[in-house]
Amino acid sequence: MTLGIGIDPGTATTGYGLVRLEEDGALTAVAFGTILTSKESTLQARLSELYDQLQEVLRKYKPDTAAVEKLFFQKNTTTAMAVGQARGVVLLALNQAGVDLSEYTPNEVKQAVAGYGSADKHQVQEMVRVLLRLDSIPKPDDAADALAIAITHLHTHRY
Repeated sequence: MTLGIGIDPGTATTGYGLVRLEEDGALTAVAFGTILTSKESTLQARLSELYDQLQEVLRKYKPDTAAVEKLFFQKNTTTAMAVGQARGVVLLALNQAGVDLSEYTPNEVKQAVAGYGSADKHQVQEMVRVLLRLDSIPKPDDAADALAIAITHLHTHRY
């Protein structure tokens, strides 16, 4: 069995999802959620809060492996910079926890989970629900995205 964590980084909201790959190849959702930071806080305080809360998740679940969404350049450079800063904090926390890390583009995640690199968000979320045998699509979207990243990694990492 392998426990993987997928992380969808952001300054305001960082999604995380822990998925276990069973011996028979089945996937099981272990936990998922979001790390939220206050918009009223300074950037430094928000990044520190993200780091501290992610450390708690890593200590609690002790994942064997991790995956983070690769940053792709967006039209909004301010958003891209903020996501990049949050992503740096996530990479630091994972490294300090000694967790092996891989990175995937949004299209790689869509291809791995939905079978189509241009799948829309709802298609990916529905496949996450099906693959993890959940009653409903995980909420919020950031957590569902993180679960999709974990699924991608566990399927890719096996081979």
